[in-house]
Order: sequence, then structure tokens, then C-alpha cells
Amino acid sequence: MTLAIALMLYGATVATLGPPVLTRLTRRGNAPRLGIIAWVVAIAGTLGAWAAAATMLTVEFATYWGHPHDALRACFTILWSPMHDDGRGATKAVTFAIGALVATCTMAVVARAVSVVREMRRRTHLHAKALRLVGRRVPGVGALVLDSPERQAYCVPGRPDTIVVTSAALEALAPDQLDAVLAHERAHLSGRHAPLTAVLRAIATTLPGLRVVTTGTAEITRLLEMCADDKAADKHGSEPLLGGLLAILGVTEVLPEGALAAAGTAVLARAERLVDPVSPIRLATTRTALLGVIAATVTGLASAAATVAFCSAVLG
Repeated sequence: MTLAIALMLYGATVATLGPPVLTRLTRRGNAPRLGIIAWVVAIAGTLGAWAAAATMLTVEFATYWGHPHDALRACFTILWSPMHDDGRGATKAVTFAIGALVATCTMAVVARAVSVVREMRRRTHLHAKALRLVGRRVPGVGALVLDSPERQAYCVPGRPDTIVVTSAALEALAPDQLDAVLAHERAHLSGRHAPLTAVLRAIATTLPGLRVVTTGTAEITRLLEMCADDKAADKHGSEPLLGGLLAILGVTEVLPEGALAAAGTAVLARAERLVDPVSPIRLATTRTALLGVIAATVTGLASAAATVAFCSAVLG
């Protein structure tokens, strides 16, 4: 029980302190890949610690009662027996209640998240299939062209993955800008960014009040766009990419669920970092700080578990 409580406190600490610290470090996008890792570690650390605590409580509940099928009968007996004469009855009742509640909530959260991911994946694949039916191939354009008055360029994961550019965007983009924008979308697909965002959005939908998840999902989505920007700029240059993003800025049509659009997230912040790259000293400082946060998050979990185990062994 002590280790489970320590894990719950650790998860609560990371969930409380993580968002403000990481938001400040990743706001500018100086080291987007490390920023993504730091957010994922914070989210995984929080949920992992709570899941481990839930597992321990559930196991302790099952062990305490000997046989799970006797739990309800035992609970009924305890609730109807006096507890003031012997504190063990109260302890058993509390253990039963906590274990049952934690196990039920954990299974419900996991089931909900899995259901959301499956539904998002189904809709994404259906949209990709529909795009391949209505889109057309244009020589020299490495994407499906969709006739639409909206200027859009986005990718949809599926079988196979699909990159879409609308006819309006095709008219608005110069050839070098089009190449840079499409390279941005290919970076999303090759980096498998869509599955990560799908899982995070499912967790955020399931746990809307948990800031480390909701804020982390928004920040990771923004940082993934910056990672794709970096890959496209390395290949085609910052100016064509910046011009392409600004040419298709101002999309009003809602994108399909699961799609990643070149000009759909934090375009102004991304444009700023393309125009004014960070200095090497500031980049090194940000990387060092993010590595420190990652190390503290990982070692904190191990230290909490080791400390509780050591104290239990000494006192036992």
C-alpha cells in the first residue's frame, strides 16, 4: 500500500509541476524533438505511476481477500459486523473499497481511450479511401489533387498514406513552395506523427481535466509541426516553406479527423522560428534543460520506488 501511495503522489507531482515547466521550455520550439520526448515522458510518467499504483491496489485487494469471487460476500460480512472492537475490519473494508474503485476506474479509462483511438482510425481510413476515389493525379505533383476553393495541403494516414493538396492551393503556391509544403507532409508520414497524435488526443478526450495530458497534447502537436518544418526546410530552404505556409494560411474548412495540415497549427509561431532561428547558445541551453527534466522525471519514479522498497525492508 505504501508504494502505491508513493506512486500516486509522484504522478500527482509530475502532473502539477510538469505543464508550466515544459510549456516554458518548449514554447519557442528551440529543440522540438527533445521537447516532444520530454512531454511524452511526463505524460507516460504520470499515467504509468498511477496505473502501477492501481495495479498494486488491485493485487493487494485480491490477495487480501484470498479469492476474488469471495470479495462481495466478505464485504457484506464486514459491513454488517462491528468495526470498533477490531480495527482490522475497517482496514479490510477500506482496502476493498479503494481496490475496487481504482480497478474499475482504470479499466474504464483504458477501455474509453482504446475505443476513441479505434474510432479515429476508422474515420481516418474511410476518409483516405474516399479521397482516392474523388482525387486526381496531376503530372509533377506528388499528391492527390482535390478540387476545392479552400487552400489546403494535408496528409491522411491510411493504407496507403495519402497526401492531399487542393486545386486552390495548387494555384496559390509557386513550384518551390509546393515542393516545400509537400516535403512537410511527407515528414509527418515518415515520422509516424499521426498515430502519436491520435493516441494523445484519445487520452486527452478520456481525461479532459488532466492538464499534463491536455496541454501536453496541444504542445506535442505544435512541436510535431515544427519537426516537419525542420525537415522540409533542410531540403528546400526556409524561404520557400515560409512562403508556402503563408500562401495557404487562413483555412476555414474543418480538416478530417486524424489529418495533419501544413498550415493548420501555430503557423505564426512556426513562421517566427523560420525567420529568426535560435542562437547556438540558447539552443544548447534549452537542450540541457530539457534533458534535465527528462532525467528528473525518469529517475524520480525509480527513486520513489527504491526508497519505499528500502524503507519497507528495513522496517519490516
